[in-house]
Amino acid sequence: MIWKSRRTITAATLTLTVTALTGVAAPSATAAKSLPTPKASHFGHSSNLVTNVWFPLARGSVYVYDGQKDGKQAHDVMTVTRKTKDIAGIRAVAVADRLFLNGVLAERTTDWYAQDKHGTVWYLGERTAELNANGKVTSTEGSFLNGRDGAKGGIFMPAQPAVGRSFQQESFKGQAEDRFRILDMATSITTPAVSSQQAMLTEETTPLEPGTVDHKYYVQGIGTVKEQQVAGFTSPSQAEVTQLVSFTPGS
Repeated sequence: MIWKSRRTITAATLTLTVTALTGVAAPSATAAKSLPTPKASHFGHSSNLVTNVWFPLARGSVYVYDGQKDGKQAHDVMTVTRKTKDIAGIRAVAVADRLFLNGVLAERTTDWYAQDKHGTVWYLGERTAELNANGKVTSTEGSFLNGRDGAKGGIFMPAQPAVGRSFQQESFKGQAEDRFRILDMATSITTPAVSSQQAMLTEETTPLEPGTVDHKYYVQGIGTVKEQQVAGFTSPSQAEVTQLVSFTPGS
């Protein structure tokens, strides 16, 4: 998804609470190793068609975000492609993400998502590359694929979100360990592209960056509309932020 490159390599223990409404068994809140596993039997033949109202991925949709990252002007373009990928027997849709810093392409990423039979959206992998000013790849850190080298996909958006619920988005030790908790289901948000009084607010963290906290806002029928770093920066002017400035729906 958006701006996933703030990573440092550390060891961590993950804790997750999931309910049966997501389509997987609910582990104990203290069972660090009881992470959800996306199983092919939980997905249908059209699992690449993501229709969850809080994170719909209609083919051809284009999301444009502006903001700042690393003290630079950021411009991020996310496109839901018509491409699919079979990941451990699950058909996933490919989403292309291109991040420009001060007008220069700095990151290119492909993310893969699938929706299970209950309506939960799973994050099954990403292929990411950071580029230097000459367009040369300098890092692929954070890339992972569910079922490969011990990596697991996780829950990106539950079918029935509710305040207080927490989920693990990905699990690849030392590389990709994002988690989130739902804080509010009826908050206000305004960006150049959308305004809503009924937005979802989540808190996103990762043990790879202790102390760093992001807030994300979602609007039904669109998806992510704003992401703002609220902790872990040296000064408020250095906090990363991105907001939706344009949305072109697909079909």
